[in-house]
Amino acid sequence: MFTGLVRERGRLIEDPTPSAEGGVRLVLGHSRELGAGLEIGASLAVSGVCLTIVETAPDSSVVELSPETLRRTTLGGLRRDSAVNLEPSLHMGDALGGHWVQGHVDCTTEVVERRDLEAHCEMAFALPPEHRGSVVEKGSIAVDGVSLTVSALETISALTEDRFEVALIPHTLEVTSLGQLGPGDAVNLELDILGKYVQRALVAAGVIPS
Repeated sequence: MFTGLVRERGRLIEDPTPSAEGGVRLVLGHSRELGAGLEIGASLAVSGVCLTIVETAPDSSVVELSPETLRRTTLGGLRRDSAVNLEPSLHMGDALGGHWVQGHVDCTTEVVERRDLEAHCEMAFALPPEHRGSVVEKGSIAVDGVSLTVSALETISALTEDRFEVALIPHTLEVTSLGQLGPGDAVNLELDILGKYVQRALVAAGVIPS
């Protein structure tokens, strides 16, 4: 379990290398401070995807991606020097400063608009209609593993996908990879787990259609 509060922005040290059964391995560069708290078998959120560490070094970690992860996330498109958001899993007693994030990506989506406002930024993302029931204005959402608040939710027209907007503060732009995004860039999206459970219960009760 994670909070969506990115510890630091890491980077791929080398291109992904093939592993058994169609997967790949990623070598992630990070600070020694972060590495001191990681160990083999531990969970690490990489741009919003919960992965298991299979090798460690003081300033790098190796994770393995299954074919399923490659199909459902943006991680298959990473290359050497690609930036990634890194967050270790929660420990008992840790502060929950963001929201409950599982590291289980619901879908990938893309940036549809970016507005830079001096030091701040407003960014809009496409939201497939099948997921709109789990997203509410002022609710929580994870984009590439970053816990954000939905500032607006709207349908532009019947001919376009729904979209949601977020407001990014200077700290988020500096510490995470979101500051590098522009229209057309793909991201991993995880909806609020509480919203998904509520929606599932309403469907099961016949209150809303499936």
